[in-house]
Amino acid sequence: MNPNFSRVLGTGSHLPARRVSNVQLVAQLAADGVETSDEWITERTGIQARYFAESGQSTSDLALPAAQAAIAAAGLAAEDLDLIIVATTTPDMVFPSTACLLQAKLGVAGCAAFDVQAVCSGFLYALSVADAMIRAGQARHALVVGAEVFSRLLDFKDRTTCVLFGDGAGAVVLGASDTPGILATALHADGAQAEVLCVPGTVQGGHVVGHPVVRMDGQAVFKLAVTALDKVAREVMERAQVAAGQIDWLIPHQANLRIMKGTAKKLGLPEERMIVTVHEHGNTSAASVPLALDGAIRSGRIQRGQKLLLEGVGGGFTWGAALLTY
Repeated sequence: MNPNFSRVLGTGSHLPARRVSNVQLVAQLAADGVETSDEWITERTGIQARYFAESGQSTSDLALPAAQAAIAAAGLAAEDLDLIIVATTTPDMVFPSTACLLQAKLGVAGCAAFDVQAVCSGFLYALSVADAMIRAGQARHALVVGAEVFSRLLDFKDRTTCVLFGDGAGAVVLGASDTPGILATALHADGAQAEVLCVPGTVQGGHVVGHPVVRMDGQAVFKLAVTALDKVAREVMERAQVAAGQIDWLIPHQANLRIMKGTAKKLGLPEERMIVTVHEHGNTSAASVPLALDGAIRSGRIQRGQKLLLEGVGGGFTWGAALLTY
């Protein structure tokens, strides 16, 4: 066999133990003098709950069980991996990469391991890189993880952002194949839009310099997201020569239910064919697409042979999509 494609062999996901409902979060914020309501959050975002990591949990801690589940679902062992990519905005430390730390926790060494930082588009970026490396013959089995402890970047006095995000991890294992799996990917960025969604802080001389929590222009993000997601979805459909009517499931980045519904409507896809987890997970950034993918596979909604359209948009400003046969 001379494989020219990559296929999804297995998926996995993991959430922290602490579930925080809107009602619980509203009570927490009220104690700090921040006013909001369950109704306000649900109406504007579709979010009803999210999960927060405990203070001692790191991104690699969440990534590990998700990775192990994906490896097991693929019928492989960690020793079979020759590539590990972690998409994250919240690495365990400045360096080494979270992927290297995850590799150690998996008990293996030697294979390439590195992080990708494209915020909420990160998993699509990492998936595309892994697909390209498998197609180029540089890897046969790639672990791709999206993992975040985004709650560490939140200002809990800013009700426009702190209600949106949650923590979690999702993973896929890609394998070399002589039959098409990932049919097309597309990635884009516009750095001129950096300020609409950012954490403009850094570490310098042992101190935090700048603003180390999320800043977002919600209206600007909404407008950019709906347009970008529609265009990139059509781009991968054209590349793969697949019509919208042939897509079995749309799995968008789980940021805001209104954005997700708007994307499905523009593509002419019924909402019943869209995987939705934002109500339960909130926006888990790079983890959101693989979390939704794994949940839909394990619930039996997604079946082998079906066509899936994955897409994401995030700070950078970045956006991307992948069209694949599961």
